[in-house]
Amino acid sequence: MCASRPMFSRCAIRLRAWFRSPRTIAGDQRGVTSIEFAMIAVPFIGLLFAIVETALLLFTNQALDTALQDTSRKIMTGEAQNSGMTAAQFKNAVCAIATFNNCSSALYVDVKSYTSTAPVPTLPITNGVFDPSQFTFNPGCPNQIVVARVAMQYPVYSTLFGAGLQQLSNGERVMMSTVSFRNEPYVTSNSGCS
Repeated sequence: MCASRPMFSRCAIRLRAWFRSPRTIAGDQRGVTSIEFAMIAVPFIGLLFAIVETALLLFTNQALDTALQDTSRKIMTGEAQNSGMTAAQFKNAVCAIATFNNCSSALYVDVKSYTSTAPVPTLPITNGVFDPSQFTFNPGCPNQIVVARVAMQYPVYSTLFGAGLQQLSNGERVMMSTVSFRNEPYVTSNSGCS
């Protein structure tokens, strides 16, 4: 290939380009932008995804808070007690306001009433597993203190940058909303209330 004289000079130029000195290679600036982008792209895209996921988490939590507050007014005014509202109906009323994709299957309702000070509610997590087994539905009577909670498991996808979002051993988070209030002195049709 490099046998003829004019061709030999072209081959020599090519060979010299291949065997440059290290000083010449170190000074070559071609492709620096591509290499810098490759180094920064993966962490940048991961961080961007974690920011979007955190925003969706906060939006979902706010929607859950609003839905619980609006639905709990039915308990506070006695409408739920006088109409005989069940836990399933209460959950459906919350899901009608907070329109999640899997609200009816993923949401759990806990409504408890107290005659005196209510204890501080805790997260329903047992050994890293979501445990709603202690959830009940008791909307109480007039003038009683009521603590209403709704909880659901929420998947966390950005495990590297969103590691603080995970609460359960399966990598999910418990989304929970709590509202505490005293029932109004409504007129009751329930014979169990005095």
